[in-house]
Amino acid sequence: DALIFFLINGGLGYSVVFLLGFLVNAAALWAFIGKRKSWTDTHIYMLNLAIADSLLVIFLPFRIYDSFFCLPKTGLCTFLILLHFTNMYASIGTTTAISVQRYLAVRFPMQARLWKRKKEAAFVVCLVLWVVLLIMCVVFREENYPERLWTCFDRCKDQPLSLKFVLLLVVFGFFIPLLVVVFCSSRIICVLAKADDKTDEKRNIVNIVTANMIVFIICYTPIHVAFLVNFFNHKLEKWECKYIPAHVFLLVSEWIASTNCCFDSISYYFLLKGFFSERT
Repeated sequence: DALIFFLINGGLGYSVVFLLGFLVNAAALWAFIGKRKSWTDTHIYMLNLAIADSLLVIFLPFRIYDSFFCLPKTGLCTFLILLHFTNMYASIGTTTAISVQRYLAVRFPMQARLWKRKKEAAFVVCLVLWVVLLIMCVVFREENYPERLWTCFDRCKDQPLSLKFVLLLVVFGFFIPLLVVVFCSSRIICVLAKADDKTDEKRNIVNIVTANMIVFIICYTPIHVAFLVNFFNHKLEKWECKYIPAHVFLLVSEWIASTNCCFDSISYYFLLKGFFSERT
């Protein structure tokens, strides 16, 4: 358990995520901003996703530093934890919005083409998402105050998250978006698979939708299972906090969730591939 604790909660795993995530998201932001005159609603969603991933990545050095030198438990820790999970749920929310947008475009293609305010709608959805997440941070900020922490990034098991906060994260933050993503992705795959004209573009859409759905499930399921597991394992002594199996599972699942900022490059690749091929 101690070895896993070092590898995952330590700097090694997050260093890899930082390096890959920084390169991928810096390239994506550069490409999106460079082509801003040709943006569609999809590009706005993808830009929002890249911003959320980039904010998560650029603050990972604090977590890497903490693994080697231990940051003091101050308000900075509370800020870093809130920022980390705000960006994670911004990514979840944006991915869900993209899934709905793709489904509507495939299921109702004529209406989607005729609607003239798609970009404005995408901007409003992204803005509302960030406003809701910021409000949640303010309302539940006490959940991660320094006195509730074992280290700067780790909670003690005798200071569990409140039940209403756990249910909010699991049900509204993950389970409902999961149902939406799976439903929309499955319907898109079914509709395009039954199409008579299976063009390369449609095959690419099926590939990217399938990949995004799998990545979403793999990256975000473990951490929400871990939230529930750790909540029901809170009747433990403080000194056991670091090495109990449930806590190690939480550390591993947090790292897995953070890798999503690298896997989102699948979406960027297919979108930007079409972006540039249209002009060659």
